Amino acid sequence: MMAVAAEEIIFRKMTLDDLPQILMIEQDSFTTPWTKEAFTNELTNNLFAQYMAMEYRGQVIGYGGMWIIVDEAHITNIAIVAQYRSQGLGKLLMYELQRTAVFLGAVRMTLEVRKSNVIAQRLYRSYGFENAGIRPGYYSDNNEDALIMWAELPQAENGGA
Repeated sequence: MMAVAAEEIIFRKMTLDDLPQILMIEQDSFTTPWTKEAFTNELTNNLFAQYMAMEYRGQVIGYGGMWIIVDEAHITNIAIVAQYRSQGLGKLLMYELQRTAVFLGAVRMTLEVRKSNVIAQRLYRSYGFENAGIRPGYYSDNNEDALIMWAELPQAENGGA
């Protein structure tokens, strides 16, 4: 595991040029990874989509994506390079996604997570997410259920201040 100094992390809009690095992270992180075409469609054709790259010393080491629809943000995916996990970078990425969602007018955020992924659930709970339901058989690779989680974003809790 490589130690990362948080002050060296840069968050920026994901671009098509990032896709080679993004796809490597995606394939290493998920049993049913998104394709290049799926990311390309999100970055070029989806008016709701907001994707950010997490960069460290010129390399993309993580990313997150969400859709902003009216006042709700739906996280589509989030991943960190394996060698950089367990250093709080997921927390930095979640913070940046929530901050961006609030900036774009969202007051609530939702996501689905595998019922077996307790590490991710712990991260999401630390950002105010609570269980809101189950999507039976959501994951096509093994028919695992997804836990639906929702969070009120900080702006909504304090009247938009």
